[in-house]
Amino acid sequence: MPEESHVDVLVIGAGISGIDVAYRIRERCPELSLTIAEARDRLGGTWDLFRYPGVRSDSDIFTLAFPFRPWRGERSIVDGDELLAYIQDTARETGLDQKIQFNTRVISADWSGADARWRVRVMRGSEPSLYVCRFVVFGTGYYDYDHPHDPAIPGDFAGDVVHPQFWPAGLSYAGKRVVVIGSGATAVTVVPAMAAEAAHVTMLQRTPGYVLAQPRVDAIANGLRRVLPLPVAHRLARAKNTAMQWALYQACRRFPDRMRALLRKGAVAGTGSAAVADEHFRPPYDPWEQRLCIAPDGDLYQAIRAGDASVVTGHIERYVPEGVRLTSGEVVEADIVVTATGLRIKLLGGVAISVDGEPVDLSRSCAYHGTLLSGLPNLAVCIGYINLSWTVRADATARLVARLLRRMIDQNWSSVVPKAPEDLDLSGPFMDMPSGYLARAAAMMPRAGRRYPWAFRQNVMVDVWAAKRAGLEEDLVWTRQRQEARA
Repeated sequence: MPEESHVDVLVIGAGISGIDVAYRIRERCPELSLTIAEARDRLGGTWDLFRYPGVRSDSDIFTLAFPFRPWRGERSIVDGDELLAYIQDTARETGLDQKIQFNTRVISADWSGADARWRVRVMRGSEPSLYVCRFVVFGTGYYDYDHPHDPAIPGDFAGDVVHPQFWPAGLSYAGKRVVVIGSGATAVTVVPAMAAEAAHVTMLQRTPGYVLAQPRVDAIANGLRRVLPLPVAHRLARAKNTAMQWALYQACRRFPDRMRALLRKGAVAGTGSAAVADEHFRPPYDPWEQRLCIAPDGDLYQAIRAGDASVVTGHIERYVPEGVRLTSGEVVEADIVVTATGLRIKLLGGVAISVDGEPVDLSRSCAYHGTLLSGLPNLAVCIGYINLSWTVRADATARLVARLLRRMIDQNWSSVVPKAPEDLDLSGPFMDMPSGYLARAAAMMPRAGRRYPWAFRQNVMVDVWAAKRAGLEEDLVWTRQRQEARA
């Protein structure tokens, strides 16, 4: 029999989400025992995994940072190693690093209704083990750490093909021709970073995307920090930037023609060419129908304007020894091809979930406040925004979970599970954005309703309110077990 460990709350994942959730639970429910299970041998999640050139935050640090620990650096758009150090320092300063069990991969979780406990099977290295816990929170993000999206391009390229998710240490690209396939946040980051050393970098995209130049330094935030205590300045900068991001998103959705014109104006000014802007940075969709990419100080545009980088828009036919052949017949020559072709979704870290031994199909569950899942007692999922900084919603989720746990303790409840009303319209999207990686995974995602608390609309105003004020009775079933069953 595997070794058993008993704990009140098991948090799965030691990235931004896991650390935030653990902090909020310990803050509001200090009497609960808590463990963070991390599959890898280091904390940091995404920011420890990604090592590609130029890896950086794709949101400003004041909204991406934890609300409870101010950012002390000068720049607003920060490099990946700075962000990783910040997460590590936060875990150490709060003592949460002592709660992490590394090399602990969660395999399955089964809820026992008889004793109101999750039995979570893990592998600690090569040894099986078991956690018995009252509540489980998944802070695993939503993409597959082990298998990125592979477009399966046929052919026989003679050079190196690398994926940003598994960047090879020591890869030299100085003086070489590089083709970066993709136009999302990763490609927009990699292209200017590699252009500084490569002979030339070509961003090869199937469809144009919007790119917004944003200053690396937030002058207002830095000014606030010069005259106010750091925690106060951090809160104000975070509120300002959250409001600005939300206003930009709303403007794009409500006034798409005007925002399209403004984004085109920025692209023309940045690249120095109306022709380049119209051919490669003028998508067939409205702004923020897909994620809007950020270029710090317009570095992508600067690289294009300087001639160190260029963009080709077209459909790939196959690899050829000298590079990539398009359906038009054009060959984009390369020594290295970087496949920034997107992520692959993996919900709940791929953990097999069951209730009283019966497997659960997550696609048949319904999301409650985007956090709890119908039919799954004492289980929460922490997923950030796709239209704002990840941490803004992760922290709202963490606060809501902490409220639930506080109520369980104070009123002696043993379990809570959301129950969707029979008349609920479940045609709403779980993640409301038609990006390729989300569209590919739509069938496996939980369902969402058309009204709150079952709608998942990526709305910061509603989510922040719900975290602090939403009632904890509507559509929630609270249960008490007999005392002897809970012992």
